Amino acid sequence: MSTNLDRSNPTTTAPVSSGFERLVSEKLEIRIGRFERMGINLFGVANCFLSLGKLSPRFENMVHSITNMEATFSDSIPLSDDLFVVPDLLEHETLSQHALVAGEPHIRFFASHPVFDQSSQLIGSLVLLDYQPRELSDEERQSFSDLASMAEREMAFGNLYQIHLEVIKQNRNLKRDSLIDPLLGTWNKPAIIRSLKLEMERCAKASKPLALLIASVDQMEHLRELHGIAITDMVLVKTVSRIRSCVRPFDALGRFGTDLLLVVLPGASHLVCTAVGERVRASIMMHPEVIDDRGVALTISAGAASTDIFPDAEPEILISLAEKALLSARNAGNNCVVQATPAQPDLII
Repeated sequence: MSTNLDRSNPTTTAPVSSGFERLVSEKLEIRIGRFERMGINLFGVANCFLSLGKLSPRFENMVHSITNMEATFSDSIPLSDDLFVVPDLLEHETLSQHALVAGEPHIRFFASHPVFDQSSQLIGSLVLLDYQPRELSDEERQSFSDLASMAEREMAFGNLYQIHLEVIKQNRNLKRDSLIDPLLGTWNKPAIIRSLKLEMERCAKASKPLALLIASVDQMEHLRELHGIAITDMVLVKTVSRIRSCVRPFDALGRFGTDLLLVVLPGASHLVCTAVGERVRASIMMHPEVIDDRGVALTISAGAASTDIFPDAEPEILISLAEKALLSARNAGNNCVVQATPAQPDLII
């Protein structure tokens, strides 16, 4: 059965977006490119690089290009923790012999400014290159330092933002873990009740029905007395797996009690809910468990309640009605699905 209802789970949160988040979440290449264009335009040089490691891999697809040669030359200059300016490379004692200075493409000017991370560790440099000798005035040196500082801050903001996202992710995981039953991997009781309330609100707004099932394996107490908790836990885990195979991906399944499982069926009428319960019952009967090398036949009983029969019921009332229907199923001899009705006896549970 399909439905056009919006779906979420108890841990869903609305995404928050801002200009700052869009900025720092940009790809690193885009942010680096912005500073390199600023450097070219600000200083009127042939090229500018923001190097955070080796530059050559960025341009490895541009073999024999001028940009690739410039990157290779920049990589050959060791990082310095201070401003380094060579007005004319041909007059430098060692760099004048460099192949890319003495030969093509004849690089003549080089300047680099260190770039530090938020821990004051040297992580790269801002590089200027040109093909004619030039001096950097005091004002240009200050501008060069300012641009490097801006790059440092943006890199730092980006790193902090990634740390921020990781903390949010960890918090969400912790929150989710606090709502999950550790044995079954389903929602725990508080989470499945919250899911029921959310789905009831959505269904009411969309004028759709909602139904729920409360089910338990009839033989659980006997199995626990005979084989212990480990075996009954194994049976419960397999029961959850079979129930999942009988419901839709967006139907919520949770552990409501020690042996009780609650299924929330958004958009389902009482007829659909009963059909789902019967499908679950048939699936359990078709898969007997092997315990101590012996086949053990299992059955399940379920109580169902729906808002198309009880349109004004609050979540707690709907659960109570389903519990009473489950008790009626047990009183009827187990292995059946009972639908709560207005004429149902007011059983004490």
